[in-house]
Amino acid sequence: MSPNPQWDVPRALRVARLFHLVCGVRDACVTPFLTLYLRQLGVAAPLVGILMGTKHLIATCWIPFCAFLAKRYQKRRMFLTGSLLSSAGASLLMVLVPPVDRNLVNHFCNGSSRVATTILPLGVTQTVIMTPTQGSGAPNLPGSRHTRALDTSGFPNGSEGTFSGLQTYLVGSVEGARTTTQGLHLVTSGLRDNSQKGTFEVGNVTLNLLPGSTALGGPVNLSKSQGDTQTPDHSSKGSLWTFILSLGVVVFWELLAAPLEQVADDSLYEYLDFVDATDRNRDLWVWKLLGVSAGVCGIAALVGHLECLLVANGPQGVIYFYSYSLVSTLALAVSTAFPVPIDQQQGPSYKAIKALSLIRGDSRLILLAFTVFWIGATASTVQDFLFWHMKDHGSSELVMGFSVALSLLGEILFHPFRTSLLRKLSRVGVLGLGLGCLALQVLYYAFIWSWWSVLPVQILSTISSGALWWAVGASIEDLAFSGMERSLGTMFRGHFYGSGCSLGSFVGGFVVLHFGIAVLYEACCVVLLLWLALFLSIQPRLPQEQRINYSKLLAMEGSDSSDSEQGSEGDWLVKAMREEHSDWKG
Repeated sequence: MSPNPQWDVPRALRVARLFHLVCGVRDACVTPFLTLYLRQLGVAAPLVGILMGTKHLIATCWIPFCAFLAKRYQKRRMFLTGSLLSSAGASLLMVLVPPVDRNLVNHFCNGSSRVATTILPLGVTQTVIMTPTQGSGAPNLPGSRHTRALDTSGFPNGSEGTFSGLQTYLVGSVEGARTTTQGLHLVTSGLRDNSQKGTFEVGNVTLNLLPGSTALGGPVNLSKSQGDTQTPDHSSKGSLWTFILSLGVVVFWELLAAPLEQVADDSLYEYLDFVDATDRNRDLWVWKLLGVSAGVCGIAALVGHLECLLVANGPQGVIYFYSYSLVSTLALAVSTAFPVPIDQQQGPSYKAIKALSLIRGDSRLILLAFTVFWIGATASTVQDFLFWHMKDHGSSELVMGFSVALSLLGEILFHPFRTSLLRKLSRVGVLGLGLGCLALQVLYYAFIWSWWSVLPVQILSTISSGALWWAVGASIEDLAFSGMERSLGTMFRGHFYGSGCSLGSFVGGFVVLHFGIAVLYEACCVVLLLWLALFLSIQPRLPQEQRINYSKLLAMEGSDSSDSEQGSEGDWLVKAMREEHSDWKG
């Protein structure tokens, strides 16, 4: 092939690595913190689950359709630039969504002089738990594993004043159900103590400490004074309106942003496939994870320094969307040099249909598909509500971001051991190990006790995420026909994993409302362990069909074997190729 600037593979790989790095930073600006921001708006857990489940469902169905259109009409460059530009604008629409409480004050910026107004999600009653912040550790909330006596030594008696050390926690309560946390606000002024009546007054809200309420998280009554004119109906309507606007923005945003990664991957793959260099793009995922690790820590650090410069009133976290828009603009500049092949294949592609046919005819692939589905369902509960759980125990956004970066960096550092691990344990053994570690990890999440306690278990992500997906990829390579590995991998990650994420979000929100986050993770652990037992009992009983390994056959062709052995081997190869050809024609 004559030298052609279009096929400058080293340059194309450099641009692709930079693009994946920037896109990783871009995704990290919002994706990990989106549900936390929705909580700041006052959206209840079931509605957050519906919103995130819809987001996953749209991505599952919309991405393949957009990838097909981009390839069919040779508009990949337009899809790349259009997705980046439009999603940058759509992300800013989230800033315009009003919180449930229109008078919400960003306590982080104005806590020294103003009282934060509590948020009431839809269907949630008011319960306030108070504790002085003097001393170490975060307070224990209702439904937590440990409670301690309510210490009122930090409360001045018999006088009015400002108490910077007092925190109130608004929690959602449903009759006959376990209490779950819905918001966290710092109260720094306007508190009046009446020790004779056993009440505390915060602004126009009176907190009545009921008899027998000696433990933090015990029954505490909250009543409105006569000057309060807000009605529960008004709060419910505000919560529903906030949810509808948030859902509309997220759906619109996902429709614009979702196709980017798949279109970029298809474009680079065909570019490298033209010069037989597809094996050189296998390290791109490392650059994506590096970008996410840097971005999630960077944006968490910026929240504490730039938040007050952007908005003083309203929910904390608008910096996420401004940063996402800014990094999208940078990715747009990089995308102008992204490799897009000019001579694209215009014939119709039926690889998705062939992949479905292959899965339907192989019981081992069906079992693997269900495994990936349950992995996605569990992963979505962690993505949606782990930061809620950490926030309840006093974690800051920086600690949350560091926990994500720790798990991703562990996957990168553990990757050199991939081959030796798969060789010693086999792909089935690594799958079982990964499922077991994932079950142990989510069980640990249910029992976290402090702001830092989630960090040590993140090292398990090297197995529960990294090694688990290595085993899935190795299984696909072993079970797929030649040329179908990539299509099968895309279907497993896109359709089965995405469908599991959608179901996990839908169900997880209602479990959090009625039982709490801890119970959600305990249930995920039980489901994973049951599936692991079922997987290990079914896998050995499945038929073990032999696939054609053409590279091994070509190596055997040059060996010094007898003519009879060569003849029998040739007969087997001809028979296998005929059967494969007849299967595809059928």
